[in-house]
Amino acid sequence: MSKEKAAESKKSLAVTLTKSLAKRLPNQLANANGLGLRRINQTVQLQDTPAIRGMINKIHFMVKVEEV
Repeated sequence: MSKEKAAESKKSLAVTLTKSLAKRLPNQLANANGLGLRRINQTVQLQDTPAIRGMINKIHFMVKVEEV
């Protein structure tokens, strides 16, 4: 594994829930819970993987994402 790939795999994301989970579709609730988000303005640190990016993409309008 090259140094570049090793550095890429260690990137992380700060994901913040910006909108309420009330009255959301079940798959949106499941994605938010899968990301560890439960309350508005709660921030979690997650690894930058395709699976995590896909979950964020499903609820992109409810979260704010920053690369750390």
